Amino acid sequence: MSTRIKSVDDIPGLRRITTQTLQEMKVSGIKIAMLTAYDFTSARLLDAAGIDVLLVGDSASNVMAGHETTLPITLDQMIYHASSVVRGVSRALVVVDLPFGSYQGNPKEALASAIRVMKEAGAHAIKLEGGAAVVPSVERIIEAGIPVLGHLGLTPQSIYRFGTYQVRAREEEEADQLRLDARLLERAGCFGIVLEKIPAALAKEVSESVEIPTLGIGAGPHCDGQVLVTHDMLGLNTDFSPRFVRRYANLDTTIQEAVQAYVGDVRGRRFPNPEESY
Repeated sequence: MSTRIKSVDDIPGLRRITTQTLQEMKVSGIKIAMLTAYDFTSARLLDAAGIDVLLVGDSASNVMAGHETTLPITLDQMIYHASSVVRGVSRALVVVDLPFGSYQGNPKEALASAIRVMKEAGAHAIKLEGGAAVVPSVERIIEAGIPVLGHLGLTPQSIYRFGTYQVRAREEEEADQLRLDARLLERAGCFGIVLEKIPAALAKEVSESVEIPTLGIGAGPHCDGQVLVTHDMLGLNTDFSPRFVRRYANLDTTIQEAVQAYVGDVRGRRFPNPEESY
């Protein structure tokens, strides 16, 4: 891959983003932009805006269903959200989280869940959380021809084991395990690794030590790409304000003001007017 490439759109023959595209972006030093999506309309808008990767995250449990954690969402529900997203995309790579309880049992269960996501939703890849413990499942899924994105650091499906959403791998023992897990996931065949809420220096070290792309969320600027929850980035969810979220819009205010104006026009008999009537 030529080092003269400065934009993902300069990659020869690019029609849509693939796992190979992401690898080429890492080699060329082009940062990868990733956001979450859970429905057709938002997926269509994000795709048209040039996003590289759309993650159908189990964060749908929080932002779409109102649960406190990601644990309650089911595989059937993830497939529903994923199929909606896939129908709205023509360019981006669509990655789907395997939800809690759909892969932890054994590699056979993990493969069955991954196959359902690929067949029923039309997804392009799956993501699962964990290091050494999930390597046999990762290997089995990849052997079946399904791309896998790893996830290390703060793994929300393990929140009750952690007991907190604080930064992970500050202590050297946990940092060493994360370094090892990253190498194991790479060796198992993952096309990339999400690094969530770990020290920036550690994320830089891991990103430089593996040949596959890293995608950071609360992991500093040195990862090969960044991912945020779209509802946080657009200011739709303002109750959640960690330091790593940058708000690019305040749609909570915009939407409320629009609805208030609509209510006022209906109450005041200003909507619909003659031009809006048949």
